Amino acid sequence: MFPLSSRKRNAFTLVELLVVIAIIGVLVGLLLPAVQAAREAARRMSCSNNFKQLGIALHNYHAAFKNCPTQMGGTQTPPGARAWYRATDEANQLSLGWLVGLMPFAEQQGIWEQISNPNFVDLAAPGTTRAVPWPAMGPTITDEDNQYGSGINTRNTAYQPWMTEIPMLRCPSDPGVGLPAMGRTNYAACLGDANSFHADGPYYSTIELAPDRVEEMRASGRGFFETRKEIKFRDVIDGLSNTIAAGEIMTDIGDRDIRTLARALIGFGPASDEPLFCRNDIDVERPKYWDPNVTVLAAANQGRGYRWASGTATYSSMNTILPPNTELCVTFFDTGQGMLSSSSRHLGGVHILMGDGAVRFISDSIDAGDSNTPTVQLDGIGDSAPGQKSPYGLWGALGTRASREVIDQEL
Repeated sequence: MFPLSSRKRNAFTLVELLVVIAIIGVLVGLLLPAVQAAREAARRMSCSNNFKQLGIALHNYHAAFKNCPTQMGGTQTPPGARAWYRATDEANQLSLGWLVGLMPFAEQQGIWEQISNPNFVDLAAPGTTRAVPWPAMGPTITDEDNQYGSGINTRNTAYQPWMTEIPMLRCPSDPGVGLPAMGRTNYAACLGDANSFHADGPYYSTIELAPDRVEEMRASGRGFFETRKEIKFRDVIDGLSNTIAAGEIMTDIGDRDIRTLARALIGFGPASDEPLFCRNDIDVERPKYWDPNVTVLAAANQGRGYRWASGTATYSSMNTILPPNTELCVTFFDTGQGMLSSSSRHLGGVHILMGDGAVRFISDSIDAGDSNTPTVQLDGIGDSAPGQKSPYGLWGALGTRASREVIDQEL
């Protein structure tokens, strides 16, 4: 028998066990950020690939039709019979966005067949259908029975294509999902560096605009896309590789984020004349959120990116006035124009799709010129006069298609 003191120990002491646990904890603490960063990098690449596929679809669409899809296009009842923002089942009232026409070119033939053909869809209780089929190209996407958002009409939510969540239109880094949104999108058409009577389009369901509106649209319709106008690649005089076709946007998750829920104003002036008009309404203690006392878009279903098929600026458009990941500021609620920049959940910047199909990652700190300058518009003076170069630096210049500005920086 060996003495008790010379017996071999078969267990760890408490001190040794605590040391091992501490080492494991340190290693986990060191590795976890790296794992999270790797996951975000994968999500960011997936987001970029989605955007790239949309770029290919855009070029295939142009090859087929010799123009780009129209932002705020589609079908209509007799011109002027019903304003485009009024809900109706008879036509979409020229309210469709750029993404709808891309569906058959983006491996989404199934949903395109539903949209492009009349079809019966359950309207209410199981087993009940409409007396007549939904029209080809669907009903309106707006839920407003008047300009100011009262009289909510939910019939359009029964039209399944407008409610469908299409995976290729979603950035994996964006957590938004489901109601109160319809089908969400994280990719928005670029309307350029101006918005006067431009971002939301004409107020009535007709392509024939009043002469003054035509002139206003010509002065401020400077982007790759222009409301209710068929843009061709030949119209992009600055070059497809120098012009933003679309930008990434975040979708709202109900937290009053300044990038996903717009500050709502009444009146056109501030939306064009003062790009920073809404900045004083941001919560000083939480600078990514609106002050609790200010008015944001009232309806729960009017968040950024909430309706993939809608051409309304709030849902599927962006402009290059304020830098990426800055506040949203609009007039006349979700049907209005305003400051609607690009945004993302990625750290430090946003993805943009160039006209040539290339996807670039743009930093939040990109040169954005003087944000105190009014946007270019018909009655603008100085730097805001029609035909002027963008007052919003490199960011603004990338958003315009024909301002003849030289892009001398590598993106």
